[in-house]
Amino acid sequence: MNLLRMTPKCTTNLLQKLRGYMKNTKYVKEPIHAYIVPSSDAHNSEYLAECDKFRDFISGFTGSAGTAIITENEALLYTDGRYYLQASQQLDPNWTLAKEGQPTTPAQGDWLSKTLPKGSRIGVDPKVYSFDKFKSLHSKLEATGHELVPVSTNLIELLWADRPARPTNPVKPLGLKYTGTTVDNKLKSLNDSMKEKNAEYLVLSALDEIAYFLNLRGSDIEFNPVFFSYVLIANNSFTLFINDKQVSKDVLNHLNTQVSGNYKIEPYENVYKKLEELGRQVNGNVWFSEQSSHALVDLIPTNRRITTDVTPIAIMKAIKNPVEIKGMRNCHIRDAAALCCYFSWLEHNVNKEKITEISGAEKLEGFRKQQEDFVGPSFDTISSVGPHGAIIHYKPTKETDVQITSDQLYLCDSGGQYLDGTTDVTRTLHFGNPTQYEKECYTRVLKGQLKLGSRIFPLKIRGNCLDSFAREYLWQVGLDYAHGTGHGIGSYLNVHEGPMGISWRPIDTDPGLQVGMFVSNEPGYYQDGDFGLRIEDIVEIVEANPPHNFANRGYLTFETITLVPKMNKLILVDMLTDEEIKQLNDYHQKCVEVVGPLLEQQGQMQAREWLIRETRPISRKN
Repeated sequence: MNLLRMTPKCTTNLLQKLRGYMKNTKYVKEPIHAYIVPSSDAHNSEYLAECDKFRDFISGFTGSAGTAIITENEALLYTDGRYYLQASQQLDPNWTLAKEGQPTTPAQGDWLSKTLPKGSRIGVDPKVYSFDKFKSLHSKLEATGHELVPVSTNLIELLWADRPARPTNPVKPLGLKYTGTTVDNKLKSLNDSMKEKNAEYLVLSALDEIAYFLNLRGSDIEFNPVFFSYVLIANNSFTLFINDKQVSKDVLNHLNTQVSGNYKIEPYENVYKKLEELGRQVNGNVWFSEQSSHALVDLIPTNRRITTDVTPIAIMKAIKNPVEIKGMRNCHIRDAAALCCYFSWLEHNVNKEKITEISGAEKLEGFRKQQEDFVGPSFDTISSVGPHGAIIHYKPTKETDVQITSDQLYLCDSGGQYLDGTTDVTRTLHFGNPTQYEKECYTRVLKGQLKLGSRIFPLKIRGNCLDSFAREYLWQVGLDYAHGTGHGIGSYLNVHEGPMGISWRPIDTDPGLQVGMFVSNEPGYYQDGDFGLRIEDIVEIVEANPPHNFANRGYLTFETITLVPKMNKLILVDMLTDEEIKQLNDYHQKCVEVVGPLLEQQGQMQAREWLIRETRPISRKN
């Protein structure tokens, strides 16, 4: 199968008009020489509502990570290794792809400093550019004789005649059955953290932090159960800024039940006015996340005290409580049942009827819908055949959709939102005869995943220290993958959750791995134009008991809660050690023991038979 290329968006006229706006003092105080368009909204969200996809609109690139930089003569799109291939297909000839993470790619500030004449002004909308990024880039540009300036009018919005309206979808309470603790308890904990920082106020702008704090969920951003809002926290009180339409009687009853102190509800847009007022009278610190927008932080004058750091709620949210831990484990069991149903159905029918990447993804969602407490997918299913699998965050469209066959590898990365948790799992399958090279690559990815999944490590070590375990067997033969190895995951919240992670890049906000956190374990390998491989599990961080405990530091390990078989057909058993064979066989035995009874209970006997067959113990041939 040849790779079906995506049709780039023609951006010639858009860039011409944008360059005109960059010189027009009706929209900028003084002409600017470059304009930066990040891939974020006013809340620094990873995934965006349609109305906030400014970078997509100007560039045509639709990946979740990337920054567009437009000058008088050039247009650059910076993105990371997950999207190199996708961006190369979606950008028209007006654009140059800058591959972040490669040694030859200059940092954005370096490129601007070298490309633009001395004294250049670089503009950005401060409402969609985080404070930490603005501060860092401002310092770098200032040192080279340039200036980073906030542009209050979003220049892309001027071009976007049919820009969608901001969603105001219903907000719903999430009960104690799923959250495990009240808003009151969370507020008390936050107030304690604020006292330690001498913070009089704490500003929450990240949407998942607000949803978590208030035990509320929404649907303003597809696949992410969040709603547009801000929260200003004071001592034993808070103000919620949200669209009035989203505050139902159920929401008010929920807050009145779970909050003993004072709280107010004000319109969403009032947050700027409120912080402006606060800036004139506050005596103590105002605490913002370092990822709050520059526009928000800038409302507090420099003569006042500002703290910019990871919010206490980010860490509270990452360390699941006992109810959330139980929910995460349980929803992964039900999710595994749905995946077993899908993969067994696929294997049974792939040569009998036409199943495509899109229709396969729809069938999988149908199986998930049969599971208790299912709400919807946690992201667009990456259902990818052959060379499409090498596009790391591939999303099938009508234009690119192809048939799933028994001739090529099939990579399926999918997840579900359940009331008791969020799932994210990737399996790579082959329904025919994989090549020896495909098997070797798969086995090297598997060996790395098994190694990382069985590590013992000190309490609060950063995930960056563990990343190379997953890459070791690929590195041995000069292979690698251009994405991180693990991300945090929410509890019926965002599928990608910080502040911790496992990556070759250091994560400055990582507080260190702790009991109760959940992260992914997902090494892969991608051969452009040919195939992609990834194996992804969600793992829970639990206590370990090694024979020694240096300095009483405490040691941790991972427990895999994803319970879906790994395809034995793709494994070169002779490449595995005895320890790895035992680890895989034990894992498969657990899949059968935990998921098998649920499939039987649900009457899914074909899926149960598939599960039993796919988890047969492996051994070396004598």
